[in-house]
Amino acid sequence: MKLITFGASYTQNSINRQWAHFIGQQLALQIPRVEQVDSLNLNAYDLPLYTVEREAEIGVPEPAHRFVSDLATADLVVVSLAEYNGSYTAGFKNLFDWASRVELKFFGGKPVVVTSTAPGPRGGLTVLQTAADRFPRHGAEVFVGPALPQFNHHFDRTANKLVSEEWQNQLNEALSPLVQKYTSANFG
Repeated sequence: MKLITFGASYTQNSINRQWAHFIGQQLALQIPRVEQVDSLNLNAYDLPLYTVEREAEIGVPEPAHRFVSDLATADLVVVSLAEYNGSYTAGFKNLFDWASRVELKFFGGKPVVVTSTAPGPRGGLTVLQTAADRFPRHGAEVFVGPALPQFNHHFDRTANKLVSEEWQNQLNEALSPLVQKYTSANFG
C-alpha cells in the first residue's frame, strides 16, 4: 500500500507538512501493508488564482491535473491543514478549487486522515472541523486526527517526534479506527 501525506500550505518549512508526514510514518509502523510513504510539497503545484473566467480562458492548468493524478496513486492520504484566520490557506483553497475542476470527487473514495497543527492554543481546530465536513463531498472517507496545539512546544522537529506521551496516546487513539480497518482479519 502507498500512503501520501501533505501539509495544506505553501509555506517552505511547513509544520503541517512535517506533522502530516510524521502521522504517515506512524501509520506505516502500525499498518504492515503500508510499504511506501510519500510526502507531497504543494509548491510543486503552482497555479494561477481560480476564476470561472480564467478557466474558460486557459482551461485547467497541468499542475491541478498532476495533483489529482498524484493523489490517485495513493491507497491512503494524510492531510494536515494550516489555519489562516479560521479557514484553509489561500494557496490550498486555490489548489482545492482547481482540483475539483479536474474531478469533483478527487479523493476517489480513499481513506483520508485530516488533522491540523498550529503554533497557537487551538491547533487549527476550526479548519479541521471544516475539512472533516467538506472532504467527504470530494470523495474522502474521513478519519479525523487530532488538532495539535502549540506545535513547537509539543513536537520536536529535529527528532521528528511528539514530546509528550499524552499527545502520542491521543494520536494513536485517533488513528485507531483506521489502523483497525487495515489490520483486521476481514480486510482484503
